[in-house]
Amino acid sequence: MSVHIPRRGTRGSRLADMPRFLKPIAMWAFEQLTRLSGAPLGYLTTVGAKTGLERTVPLRAFDDGPGRWLVVASVAGSPKNPAWLHNLKAHPDEVSWRIGRTTWPVTPSTLSPAERDEVWPRIVREQSNFAGYQEATDRVIPVVRLTRRDA
Repeated sequence: MSVHIPRRGTRGSRLADMPRFLKPIAMWAFEQLTRLSGAPLGYLTTVGAKTGLERTVPLRAFDDGPGRWLVVASVAGSPKNPAWLHNLKAHPDEVSWRIGRTTWPVTPSTLSPAERDEVWPRIVREQSNFAGYQEATDRVIPVVRLTRRDA
């Protein structure tokens, strides 16, 4: 399966509409809060769909078996899909995933509706704020599987 981008929502949180200069501060705060909570944190590196520049974003990591992780494209329940999702679709062969000091080349794929329905309860159980994010928006928040290419 490839990367699928669902339609944009009509309602949701306004986190994505913050001024550009505040986004690095918000990302830093997200990293710190995730670390303090003890939740696994990974860094997804993509190539910009429009710019062609390398972009790295911290994301909550959900283990999905050996050499596989799940990430949630929530943007805290925004009506917009995150830019990194568009980057994955534009350049799926130029994606890497780092946890700690180890980086792997990965292949991204959006979970099918049935697969998403299967893993969503576990995601919400491990990180309850995702339930609120889904309730805040009318778009279906995608879940993306990252699979190590060398695994």
